[in-house]
Amino acid sequence: MSELDSPHIYKQLDPSGMLQHLHEFPEQCQRAWYNSLKLKLPQDYNKVDRVIISGMGGSAIGGELIRRLAILENHLPVWVHRDYGLPPFVNRNTLLIFSSYSGNTEETLSSFTESLQTPSKKVVITTGGKLGVLAERSGIPILFIDYKAPPRAAFPHSFVSLLGIFHTLGLIKDKSNDLEEALQVLKELSTRITEKVPSVSNEAKQLAKELYGRLVVIYGAELLAEVAQRWKSQLNENSKTWAFHEIFPELNHNAVVGYQLPPELRDRILVVLLHSSLLHPRVSIRYQLTTEILNKASVRYKVLEATGKSRLAQMMSLVLYGDYVSFYLAMLNGVDPTQVVSIDYLKSRLADF
Repeated sequence: MSELDSPHIYKQLDPSGMLQHLHEFPEQCQRAWYNSLKLKLPQDYNKVDRVIISGMGGSAIGGELIRRLAILENHLPVWVHRDYGLPPFVNRNTLLIFSSYSGNTEETLSSFTESLQTPSKKVVITTGGKLGVLAERSGIPILFIDYKAPPRAAFPHSFVSLLGIFHTLGLIKDKSNDLEEALQVLKELSTRITEKVPSVSNEAKQLAKELYGRLVVIYGAELLAEVAQRWKSQLNENSKTWAFHEIFPELNHNAVVGYQLPPELRDRILVVLLHSSLLHPRVSIRYQLTTEILNKASVRYKVLEATGKSRLAQMMSLVLYGDYVSFYLAMLNGVDPTQVVSIDYLKSRLADF
């Protein structure tokens, strides 16, 4: 029996319950949707010509996915701000959304504080913290997250909450039906890759085994570009392993030349290509040609197909898939997927300054 098929390993290495968050993923997506639709926003909040989403880490990745959906559907510029302060193009027609699960992210607090000096429209997504206090004091609408988890495991709330806000304000096409499909896809996917499914028929466990001991590079394109980024960060934080991501078609103009050297890395790298049936036909051809180049360079790769008909379902299916893979790889690496000691250390040292 594979070690990933033993309940003991999960009890031993996952005391904080990251696995439970994976189980709850579809349910929390639905919950976040309903909660976001209840948020009351001023009538003029839909009269904007740009949106800036301020956040970091697990609280920002939802903004990246909503930005991609907006790019694919309309002409509304959406900017994800992962930094201190604010971009210089903030004005009264800007909707600023501040996403910080803890409410204590210093970069996001910096952006929020600076925003109070602008005439922009503002919304906060948080569990509370300093950001919640400041927003309440300033009379700014707050969407409170009522879900206890590491920020990256609260992805349904950081992403679907934004989806609901964009939906309410008419900044994106109606996603009710797409979300319903996505929830069905997620539930069906969960039954195939949950820990109770043996490794012999569990694709997520099999991929985790292939990634074990290797440097991982994730490739994505268009609607899956930010999903590749999510995979990268989940492998970093959950699995405690090196991982990077690249985007088509840009990677065909540089990365493919770098497969040759140093030769000793060839056996230690695995490229995961996230593919969608909805990609531009020329981009799909680029996937095929890139695998040919990888073969010639003797670099191992794996192609994963997104599930579902809508963009939303395909994006979310591969997000959940990657979350499970990163969890199983954490088990194989013998590490607690929840703990992020290096980040905690960095934050404590920043506080010293």
